[in-house]
Amino acid sequence: MNIKRIITSAAALAVSAFVFAGCGSADSSSKATENVKNTDSTAAVSADKTIVVGATSTPHGEVLEHVKDALKAKGYTLEIKIYDDYVLPNKALSDKELDANYFQHTPYLNSYNSENGTDIQSAAEIHYEPFGLYGNGVTSVKDIKPGASIVIPADDSNETRALLLLRQEGLIKLPEDASASKGVTTLDIVDDGGYKITTVQADTVAAQFKNSDTGSLAVINGNYALASGLKIKDAIAVEDASGDAAHTYANIIAVRKGDENSEKTKALIEALKTDDVKKFIEEKYNGAVVAIF
Repeated sequence: MNIKRIITSAAALAVSAFVFAGCGSADSSSKATENVKNTDSTAAVSADKTIVVGATSTPHGEVLEHVKDALKAKGYTLEIKIYDDYVLPNKALSDKELDANYFQHTPYLNSYNSENGTDIQSAAEIHYEPFGLYGNGVTSVKDIKPGASIVIPADDSNETRALLLLRQEGLIKLPEDASASKGVTTLDIVDDGGYKITTVQADTVAAQFKNSDTGSLAVINGNYALASGLKIKDAIAVEDASGDAAHTYANIIAVRKGDENSEKTKALIEALKTDDVKKFIEEKYNGAVVAIF
């Protein structure tokens, strides 16, 4: 037996095996890398087709739930994150945890931007929640007794709206140039009509009204009225839909600066600004929420 030939052949086979093994390993590694890339690409596409929106539950979250199917038909998944706070949705948007939020009006947004150094923008006006003047045992404005107590919300924008509504109904007088954009407070009242106007925290107005004496009144924000079981049809006066306040305090879709015309933003707004959504709002909220598009 030629030992030298056998050793040489064995060495050659070993080298061949190593070469082929190396080729197979490189090929497997290449395929694995390709699979990872494909997985990452699929995840990126999926994320790009998911719209994450922060909202308060009523009515914003409910309206968003209504357009999920419309967005799905366009290839988008709508993820809704519900907040019971008016600060966190803007913080989450600034921190890029959300693509948009839907809970606030422009004056509040402007105030938030000013106080926090952010640059969140309004992308679209969707609806407004009219303020109503409610009377405890009072069925019309003309039946309001002299010296009646009227409770209104105390924060800047809501106080302005409440006072403008009282002026609208001829109950008080404000400076001639008073407007929603400029803002007014009880200190600006020119003539209070003899009424006892008291400001309290906005989310307590409805509760205080329910515990008030007969003949007392309160100006209540639409969402707080809804939450407390009050119906806008029971209000003895409501903000004029064509008035300054309706557009100034329209609830908006807010996005980060630069995203106003992104594909996600456009898809979301197109899904919301439809006759179907307008009908949904009319039928579900019976005037307590009014589409403004």
